[in-house]
Amino acid sequence: MAKQELAEAQREHWQRTYGEHPAMYGQEPSEPAVHAAQVFRAAGARRVLELGAGHGRDALYLGRAGFTVVATDFSVVGLEQLRSAAGSQGTAERILTAAQDVREPLPLRDGSVDAVFAHMLLSMALTTAQIHTVIVQVRRVLRPGGVLVYTVRHTGDAHYRAGTSHGDDIWEHGGFAVHFFPRDLIDDLATGWALNEVHAFEEGGLPRRLWRITQTLPR
Repeated sequence: MAKQELAEAQREHWQRTYGEHPAMYGQEPSEPAVHAAQVFRAAGARRVLELGAGHGRDALYLGRAGFTVVATDFSVVGLEQLRSAAGSQGTAERILTAAQDVREPLPLRDGSVDAVFAHMLLSMALTTAQIHTVIVQVRRVLRPGGVLVYTVRHTGDAHYRAGTSHGDDIWEHGGFAVHFFPRDLIDDLATGWALNEVHAFEEGGLPRRLWRITQTLPR
């Protein structure tokens, strides 16, 4: 399957998944989002961009924590669920949503956000070249001294090399295509940044094995 065909198939898969399973990840924030809020607060961040917000459990948490959040995702179904929840929780004024495929340039001005959060977004069906391009875009929209917190599944995960291979360390299992990260890719993506932390953790019932990465732009 060509990479563009895979990308479109994954978009349709996520649209259908969110439609059939509203709030599929629950209402509580992820552990990485709780960590990110602490890091962002310590850095004096006020405006946060979330990439791959899905149905919004983490964006909603960040909004409740006092941040202004720009929440993006390529699933309009997920974003509709996020907006509905924000309205019911009274955080609608703090959360802006935008349908956005990260393969396209981010629709934000240079230096217009203080922090960026992305839980599992970079482990979607993105090529290594596309992942590098996303980081270039993140760097553009972050202010000097801004912080990026992201998570990825890595090559120590039980699903690595399981299912259908799409090349470039992308494996599809159960309909979900995942880019599994080797450690050297983390270092490559941090070139020109201060790499603050690479924290290993587990999530879910398999469990999935992930890294949580925190890195800061120089001032």
